[in-house]
Amino acid sequence: ILVMLCLLLFFSAAFSMEINQTSRLLAESGEQCSACDFREHSKQMRLHSIKSQILSILRLEQAPNISRDMIRQLLPKAPPLTQLLDQYDPRVEDEDHATTETIITMATNPNPVTQDDLSSCCLFSLSPKIQPKNILSAQLWVHLRPADVVTTVFLQISRLKPGKEGNNTRIRVRSLKLDIDAGAGSWQSIDIKSLLQAWMRQPETNYGIEINAYDSKGEDLAVTSAEPGQEGLQPFIEVKVLDTPKRSRRDSGLNCDEESAETRCCRYPLTVDFEEFGWDWIIAPKRYRANYCSGECEFMHLQQYPHAHLVNKANPRGTAGPCCTPTKMSPINMLYFNRKEQIIYGKIPSMVVDHCGCS
Repeated sequence: ILVMLCLLLFFSAAFSMEINQTSRLLAESGEQCSACDFREHSKQMRLHSIKSQILSILRLEQAPNISRDMIRQLLPKAPPLTQLLDQYDPRVEDEDHATTETIITMATNPNPVTQDDLSSCCLFSLSPKIQPKNILSAQLWVHLRPADVVTTVFLQISRLKPGKEGNNTRIRVRSLKLDIDAGAGSWQSIDIKSLLQAWMRQPETNYGIEINAYDSKGEDLAVTSAEPGQEGLQPFIEVKVLDTPKRSRRDSGLNCDEESAETRCCRYPLTVDFEEFGWDWIIAPKRYRANYCSGECEFMHLQQYPHAHLVNKANPRGTAGPCCTPTKMSPINMLYFNRKEQIIYGKIPSMVVDHCGCS
């Protein structure tokens, strides 16, 4: 009997130890799952914040309804845009220096009320971001149809102005003499900075312009509308404006990956894919590294926030006390269509989390 009692006590103690060990493993596993769940929540909140932030900065109530087919028709096949796409830099590395923003505005037809017997091209709806004092350059881009033979082309730009008794008049703005080779179309650019500044100072005088490019036979080679086979060849204005960013304070913080067991406030990688959003209206970048912050702050701020530390210990996922949040963010350059189907190339602030910290 004594031997049996000893064996029973031995197995009971072993079983109790096994239960305690299993309970401890389950508790640790539960804590890790809780941390994973909280990290996933932080990631989803960051994605939602990026969507809202972009729409708010661009003053859009909702994303422009522009399909990929529309983009193929609207996107100019022109040197300035192809250079942007070929040499695209999705990050602004030096944010302490002034940068430039490029705004591309496509041509539309003038108002029929002010239109008499003039050409149906071209009127440009100018962005409010363009101010006379911050215009660095303004180029009008015109595509010329292929010529049958080597020829001389006189490219003329005339400003439209309503005259007396409803008769519209033309005021010559620019005139260029060009030698054109046979068999190939070409893009030509004309400096219209002074014209654009005049329009911005007196917007009511913007009735559009007339574009002609007559060859030696009197044929007009200027493409002014999207005829079949000429999509993306309509005239457009490329404006570069000065943009001076504000300085941002520098900070440091932890960097982690998705496999990390770190529970403190840390920066985690996150790639935003605009195509997954269904946002085809963003031309470039199609995706970028945004990053997000997640983790706990109580130990780091024990001395500075003693009361918040006690509250957080009771409820680690609560909102009291310091939170893990971005302490340094940087912008990205983005090429996109706005709601007026204008192409904008500019800087969107605070889109990349560089460092995380408790605040």
